[in-house]
Amino acid sequence: MKAITYSRTGDSSVLRVTERDVAEPGAGEVRVRIALSGVNPTDWKRRAGSGAGQELEFPEVVPNQDGAGVVDAIGPDVTALAVGDRVWVFMAQHQRPGGTAQEYVVLPATNVVPLPDGVGFEVGASLGVPAMTAHRALTVAEDWPARLAPGSLDGATVLVAGGAGAVGHAAIQLARWAGARVITTVSGPDKGALATAAGAHHVVNYTAGDAAAAIRDVAPDGVDIVVEVAPAQNAALDAAVANNRASIAIYANNGGDRVELDIRPNMMVNARFQFLILYTVGAEALRHASEDITAAAAAGALEVGEDAGLPLHFFDLEDTAAAHDAVQSGVTGKVLIRVGE
Repeated sequence: MKAITYSRTGDSSVLRVTERDVAEPGAGEVRVRIALSGVNPTDWKRRAGSGAGQELEFPEVVPNQDGAGVVDAIGPDVTALAVGDRVWVFMAQHQRPGGTAQEYVVLPATNVVPLPDGVGFEVGASLGVPAMTAHRALTVAEDWPARLAPGSLDGATVLVAGGAGAVGHAAIQLARWAGARVITTVSGPDKGALATAAGAHHVVNYTAGDAAAAIRDVAPDGVDIVVEVAPAQNAALDAAVANNRASIAIYANNGGDRVELDIRPNMMVNARFQFLILYTVGAEALRHASEDITAAAAAGALEVGEDAGLPLHFFDLEDTAAAHDAVQSGVTGKVLIRVGE
C-alpha cells in the first residue's frame, strides 16, 4: 500500500512517499481503508519536533491523527464494528507509528467511530482533533453539563475566540446545537462571514474598537464559557467579559507561551481556568466526546465547506508535504488529503 512516512523530525521535506505492507488487526483492533485524512496543527508540529534531526519514538512514522474511511478488517474481540462500516477515526498517531496518511491503518477499536448515514467523509475527516477539543472546552465548566446534547447549554453564553479556525468552527456549531448563545471574535470581515455561516449569533472584530465593550453590549451579564485559543493576548479581555463562575478553557498558545493574569478581576467572579489537550484527558472524556460529536453530526450540526463556515482545501496523498505546509502557514479552513475512494 502507499503511505507517507518520515524517519526524523524536520520541515515538510522529511515526508516521503513509500510502499508498505498492509498490517493485520490484532485483538481489539480494526483496519480502516482511509478515504480522507485530516491535517491539524498538531500533525506538522509533531513532525517538526523541537528541532530538525531528532530521534523519533518509532523508526518510521506515518503522520496525521484524523481521518475517515471504511472498516476493512476486524480483529478478535471487536463487536461494535463490522467490515464495511463507514467510520471516522481520531488520535491515530498517538503512541503509535501509523497515522492516517496511508491507504490502510490499524487502530484500536476505541479510536474508530461509526459515521452516521448521510454524513460524508469530508465531515468525518474534519472531526477528530478540532471537534473533540471543542467538546472538551464546552464541557469543563462546573455549572454546566459534562455532556453535550440539544438543550444542555440552554441559557449559557459562550465566547469562542477565533471563530474562523477549525476548533472555533466546531465550538460554534456544538454550542449552537446544545442551545447556547454564541459570541465569537475574529480579525476581519471575511473571517466574520465564516463565523456567521458556522452559526455564531454575534461576531466581534477584535481589531476594530473595544472588543470587551462590544461583547458586553450583547451580553451585559458576561459570558459563561470561553473557548480560548490565544490566552496571552486575550487574558484581559476574558477577565473583562467573564460572568460569575465563568470557565475559560485554553486549548492553544497562539500569540505567546506565557500569560499574565490580573488576579482581582478574575477572583471577584470566581473565574475558572482549564487547560486542555486531548492526549491526556482520559478515556472517558474521549468516549463522551466521540459519542456526542457523532450525535451532532447525525443531526446535521457539524457541516463543513465554505457555506458552513469552514472552507475545504484538498490535496492528493503524494502532496502531503504541501498539505502540512498549508496548515503551518495558517490557511483558513480545513485541509484534507485524498487517500482512497
